[in-house]
Amino acid sequence: MQIIKDKQIIDDRWSYVADDAELKNGDISVSLARWKKDKQLLLKSDSKIGVRIGPADSVEDIVADLKDIQLIELDFPAFADGRIFSHAWLLRGRYNYQGEIRATGHFMPDQVFYLSRVGVNAFSLEKTEDLPVALSTLNDFSVNYQKSIH
Repeated sequence: MQIIKDKQIIDDRWSYVADDAELKNGDISVSLARWKKDKQLLLKSDSKIGVRIGPADSVEDIVADLKDIQLIELDFPAFADGRIFSHAWLLRGRYNYQGEIRATGHFMPDQVFYLSRVGVNAFSLEKTEDLPVALSTLNDFSVNYQKSIH
């Protein structure tokens, strides 16, 4: 599968491991609940670790662990839930997270530009055929009225 990362379309090397699935080797992401439950086990692995956060989750739950997390996936269960935008801003602006922040789930290509303004630097779209359109939206505006996280 391909994603947009840092304004390029690339192959995705990460895989999400569901809460009820066995942990595997390779670069994996897990839910916040699984991170809390299996953190010590995950930290012992040679794999890169990511954490998936939903709108109802609290970013503050992982602040102390940000140095150990290489990917934070912000999961949109529905495109109308804007709390993910706040999560991204908090991670970049307040907690100075420097790793990859990836939008995943049900968001629209039209939201990619606005997500990038609050700190998201990677996008996993439901339909890979939407990648070129989403990538082009990152250059939609040359002038901004409001300050971004960058």
